[in-house]
Amino acid sequence: MGNTVNPLLELIALRKEGIPAGIPSYCTANELVIEAVLEQAKRFGDSILIEATSNQVNQFGGYTGMKPADYRDYVWKIADRIGFPRARIILAGDHLGPQPFQNLPEATAMEYAKEMVRQYAAAGYTKLHLDTSMRLADDDPARPLSDYTVARRGAELLRVAEEAWGKLAAENPDAVHPVYIIGSEVPIPGGAQVKEEMQVTDPDAFAATVKAYKEVFSDFGLSEEWKHVIAVVVQPGVEFGDADVHNYDRTDVRALCAKLKDYPELVFEGHSTDYQAPNALKQMVEDGIGILKVGPALTFAAREALFALSHIEDEIVDDPAQRSHYVATVEQVMVENPKNWQKYYHGTPKEQALKRAYSYSDRSRYYMPDPRIEAAMQKLFANLEGADIPMGLLRQYMPMQYLAVRARRLRVEPRALVEYAVRIVCDDYNYATRPNFLAASVLV
Repeated sequence: MGNTVNPLLELIALRKEGIPAGIPSYCTANELVIEAVLEQAKRFGDSILIEATSNQVNQFGGYTGMKPADYRDYVWKIADRIGFPRARIILAGDHLGPQPFQNLPEATAMEYAKEMVRQYAAAGYTKLHLDTSMRLADDDPARPLSDYTVARRGAELLRVAEEAWGKLAAENPDAVHPVYIIGSEVPIPGGAQVKEEMQVTDPDAFAATVKAYKEVFSDFGLSEEWKHVIAVVVQPGVEFGDADVHNYDRTDVRALCAKLKDYPELVFEGHSTDYQAPNALKQMVEDGIGILKVGPALTFAAREALFALSHIEDEIVDDPAQRSHYVATVEQVMVENPKNWQKYYHGTPKEQALKRAYSYSDRSRYYMPDPRIEAAMQKLFANLEGADIPMGLLRQYMPMQYLAVRARRLRVEPRALVEYAVRIVCDDYNYATRPNFLAASVLV
């Protein structure tokens, strides 16, 4: 049962042959962004990785209101609508563990975490990041968690995932066995707040993590399951804050990447790779960072394009009462409901307003499902659908889209113009991870 090979194992196979291999992990729950990601992937014949986090999607609904099976169906519905094959989508879960429940004691938090992992595995997700790196309510706040404690909790979650997958495979012989990611050398969601918080993972710490997991797996009778662990999350020296990006410098991670050569069965997973230059992303893949997580940069690009369309709308629609007022609506909703940005955006009222609109951490993504913002977006699209947008005006606010329109690679259609902004971000990752990217680009 479960004879279909997980496509992510190809990363390991290629690496063992000395061939750099990587894949982007698109972490988002935004419908427009997912559609754009899938549309750009039509150029290629391989798999695409789409990821949900434990805060977005869990057994209680997360902040999206979706359980793991709901998110799966949500992505599949989008794929079906645009004609993208479900079989080419790798569904993944990120930071699966007690993170949403860390204010609870271990016994309770881990039971909740196990149920969450069970639901992800039962729903057919085939990449599971098991993250048990955070302290729980009854852990000593004055002491860091030991590698053994982190690994023990991770092994408990993996056992649950394996049991759930076994039941799934018994019902569906074509079920794909999940692969697992361990470790969590990452900052708070949405980007670091202080530059000094970021430190490249120590090579010895990476080795100690692997050693602890292997020992615990042996203790738990899970040694055979180690072959399904393909990556360790590390901090490779990339990060972003409200207004700055810490660029990848491969000299900073030379020792860490050299240590990876001792573990040919593994690659690194890098989080917060948003806003890195294409060449930097390509270097990361060459250096062994085979899984490149990106999230806020995708919704930032969509928000940027929606704002641009709103400015175009102001020029075209004479009657202010008929305009969508998209930019003002986003600001109003965020001000009225500050819980998703208030802890992250500091400074004067003016500085906070600028961050709500333009911060790299893009906390506005949490507000996109709000009915008022959704209605404003639909009105914006309706107002510009079929409108005769002057090319000079399009160039003023959407210069990249303008070039694509001039090259007859893009329609002057509002939704397509926004999705193209997301596709530009995806192409940075395609350049880094797909050997056939340049050839495919010529054909689209």
